[in-house]
Amino acid sequence: MKKILFIDRDGTIILENPQNYQIDSIEKINFYPKVIFFLSKIVQKLNYDLVMVTNQDGLGTNKYPEKTFWPIHNHILNILRTEGIHFSSVHIDRTFPEENYSTRKPGIGMLTNYLKSDYYNISKSFVIGDRITDVLLAKNLGCQSIWIKKDHRFQIKEEKDYYSTINEKNLKEIISLKTDNWEKIYEYLSSISSKKLLIHQRVTLETNVKITISLYGKGKANVQTGLGFFDHLLQQIAFHSSMDLNIQTKGDLYVDEHHTIEDTGIALGEIFNKTLGNKKGIERYGFYCLPMDESLATVALDLGGRNQLVWKTKFFREKIGKVPTEMFHHFFKSFSFSAKCNLHIHAVGKNEHHKIESIFKCFAKAIKMAIQKNSNKIPSSKGLL
Repeated sequence: MKKILFIDRDGTIILENPQNYQIDSIEKINFYPKVIFFLSKIVQKLNYDLVMVTNQDGLGTNKYPEKTFWPIHNHILNILRTEGIHFSSVHIDRTFPEENYSTRKPGIGMLTNYLKSDYYNISKSFVIGDRITDVLLAKNLGCQSIWIKKDHRFQIKEEKDYYSTINEKNLKEIISLKTDNWEKIYEYLSSISSKKLLIHQRVTLETNVKITISLYGKGKANVQTGLGFFDHLLQQIAFHSSMDLNIQTKGDLYVDEHHTIEDTGIALGEIFNKTLGNKKGIERYGFYCLPMDESLATVALDLGGRNQLVWKTKFFREKIGKVPTEMFHHFFKSFSFSAKCNLHIHAVGKNEHHKIESIFKCFAKAIKMAIQKNSNKIPSSKGLL
């Protein structure tokens, strides 16, 4: 589901005019410091729709004629568009505070369609604005607020009146971030995206595999499969890819190791593919060459939606630890099939332990490269992966 940033205009994207509340000439337009740079990064790297919500007191009256407003407003939007910043919609309320219209912030009269749509995840969305009315708009929508302001005290009578109607503790629960810096806003929204966790469970008559994954984590791992050396190799994937992985596999080891290793590979590929979603913005391709003492591994992969494993390595021992060496090929084949990726693995070496460990480390490094985000586009000339 898509998330939204409901963004105020005056005091948030452009600075308010201290002498005159209305921005009534192009010369009075001053953009909030770094707003264009970091809004552009938000659009490119994070999964949010932008919606502008602004109160323009008395727009269309003699005191604030439309012929003054629209050239300035369109000029602001055009500048933002040149940097790739597009608002999917713009909502403007023209009323005065004393009229108490439901369309005026913090009322949600202009935004009810977003609440009715299954396309948007409002609870994970944010209102970004400089007024307490923006904070309360977030409360009324059921989302979070980022309060952008140099002085977070309530100095305007309208704000004091609104503030007196709610409990301060509830207000703190609504505000996720107080700042006057768009770089901090970008860093905060990025940190939320990187902490995204997905849980996946695959249950068969032979195994029960439960995996939690965060693609952009810190390389933390909690792995228990009942096979010590296999646990060690899966931990290498987490550490060297910087993904956070929690893998708990209960398999029929009293039979043999096959089902445990195969189903862990299948489940890991399934959750990996599910977490990538439409793969918008990722590099897609990853490749790495990694030495480990006398061993050398090379891994190349394509997260393009088609499965294929090319395996060019041989092992001359039946087992390493309690893991049959024939199962390493089968693990990566299972992952390739369920993750829908091309995977080419070559390795040489004399020490079997070094050989397979270099493969797993190299695989992790290739994944780390492939999932890095560098744009807001689907990485395919077809427009679909």
